[in-house]
Amino acid sequence: MKKQQGFTLIELVVVIIILGILAVTAAPKFINLQGDARVSALAGMKAAIQGANTLVYSKAAIAGEEKKAATATPAPSVDIGTGTPAVTQFGYLQANQAQLENAMDVKFNTVTDLAVNPTGTEDWNIFVGTSGVVTIWQSGAPTTCFLSYKQAESSSILPTYVAETDPDDC
Repeated sequence: MKKQQGFTLIELVVVIIILGILAVTAAPKFINLQGDARVSALAGMKAAIQGANTLVYSKAAIAGEEKKAATATPAPSVDIGTGTPAVTQFGYLQANQAQLENAMDVKFNTVTDLAVNPTGTEDWNIFVGTSGVVTIWQSGAPTTCFLSYKQAESSSILPTYVAETDPDDC
């Protein structure tokens, strides 16, 4: 009698069930890659602002401008090598679009209402709020996925940076 070779229907079903279980347990690890990427991009933008602020503050300290408010006359400014001096707020970047674009070599879509999606062509959006605070987020990102930068309030109250870190919110 000749022995048949191959798999039985039961063996095939068991293998399919095992593969299904593996897929269900592994899928969540890969589903939120876009959220992880957006969190990483926000962290990169936060680091870029912090790095620019470090350089600007160093130049302001050398020039003796680190204790002056932006409203002083004349306004405190430092040459950061871009051709346009950076007007500082107690030695740090002001929380406004022009100063951030100048210091970081980035362009933002200007947003006047957080509830309205911007129509610009830039990769990043900026909303300039009150009290020296800007909100920055990537184009196409949910409204819960943002970076907030608050400029220095005095020579002892330094700038603050808050970026979303939860991929589920991005």
